[in-house]
Amino acid sequence: MPGEVSPNPRAAGKGSLLVVDDEKLVRVTLTKALGEAGFDVAAAPNAAEALSLCEQASYDIVLLDYVLPDASGLELLPKVRALQPEAAAIMITSHSSVENAVASMKGGASDYIAKPFSTEDILLRLEKVLETRRLQSELRLLREEQVKKFGVARIVGQSPAMQKVFALVERVVETPDATILIRGESGTGKDILAKAIHYGGPRAAGPDTNVTCTALQDTLLESELFGHEKGAFTDAKTMKKGLVEVADGGTLFLDEIGDMSLALQGKLLRFLEEKAFRRVGGQKDLHVRVRIVAATNRDLEDAVAKGTLREDLYFRLNVIPVHLPPLRERTGDIPLLVDHFMDEYNRELRKDVRRVDPKLMKELAEHHWPGNVRELKNTIERAMILCRGESLTSEDVLGHLRRDASRGSGAFRLPPEGLNLAEVEKDLLLQALEATGGNLPKAGRLLGLNKDQVRYRLLKYGVRSNVT
Repeated sequence: MPGEVSPNPRAAGKGSLLVVDDEKLVRVTLTKALGEAGFDVAAAPNAAEALSLCEQASYDIVLLDYVLPDASGLELLPKVRALQPEAAAIMITSHSSVENAVASMKGGASDYIAKPFSTEDILLRLEKVLETRRLQSELRLLREEQVKKFGVARIVGQSPAMQKVFALVERVVETPDATILIRGESGTGKDILAKAIHYGGPRAAGPDTNVTCTALQDTLLESELFGHEKGAFTDAKTMKKGLVEVADGGTLFLDEIGDMSLALQGKLLRFLEEKAFRRVGGQKDLHVRVRIVAATNRDLEDAVAKGTLREDLYFRLNVIPVHLPPLRERTGDIPLLVDHFMDEYNRELRKDVRRVDPKLMKELAEHHWPGNVRELKNTIERAMILCRGESLTSEDVLGHLRRDASRGSGAFRLPPEGLNLAEVEKDLLLQALEATGGNLPKAGRLLGLNKDQVRYRLLKYGVRSNVT
């Protein structure tokens, strides 16, 4: 077998290396030192044997001599990269120069070491290269998981209305600079579709940055979007990058774009047209490459007519409009969504609910769903928390669907003998706390209350419990 291997029987798992150097003393010294340090080392005296070894085994790092008897290290480097695409390459040479260093790095080398060198220096550089590769591998796996979790294929829907959405997204997702405007009622999943667009396109490796346009005041929103220079205003103690700059190379999701003030719309328009901006207090233009995805539940045409939305900004945003249909227009997807949410909450709540009672499924299909998919998800979460068997029933939703369906129709009538409203409220509060194990946010969701409202009622009725 060509090549030389480490004499160290431990080959202790730090990584596998290939040393390619025509000087036998260098090969022997590196093989011994790196083997003792825990690396699995092979060595070759020339380019031909190095390529032969690369065809037979995989390596984490290849140490390449710049001058070899049958080729230069620069000539060998692309061939090694082709055979070992995951390996890091480090160039070693006695012919140290800036030109050689630049050429090596352009050719794909991770580092450049000049002779003479110490084994301590080599080991330090190897550790840095391996740490970089480890982080890159973790980041790649994380991105792959994100694509699986948020990709378009993960959006539930087989109805004709959703198939139109999928077909349109599939056509535009590979165009990284196309501006996309997602429109739809609250709760239809605009934020989920924005993530799917990001992770399904060529900018998936970049940041996925979300800006809620109603979350901050105008002055703060401008700083959040575009950043600020040190001293730009009273609290600007240091320079801060804005979300636009953070999103460079990825996607900038502008949620609730229809609620942005006129003052900020002009600055956003300039950025959309030129992909250039200035930090607050800054004097120079900065440029980024990002995909813009905006979303709104507002009637933008009406906003333009009323003067609350600039017409030029509207046209700049409305390049690729995507309409997400409300749930009442895709009722055929309800069983699929219910199954999806049941699987999700079975994992989260460690339950084994396997089916939905036909009566409940009929009620789910007939419900108007003003809160759309978000309301359906909350309803299934409530039912899963309360369910004590293997089947979800109407009782598990606490009459939520019937109350909404009959709102104003006189259902849930006051008994002839009357009732004590405080006692009813307290009883429902105790039931919700018992069903959720004292978890205030979950108990609140069962009752349509937030955590603070639940806590207020605990104090109001003197309920003492180990709640969280």
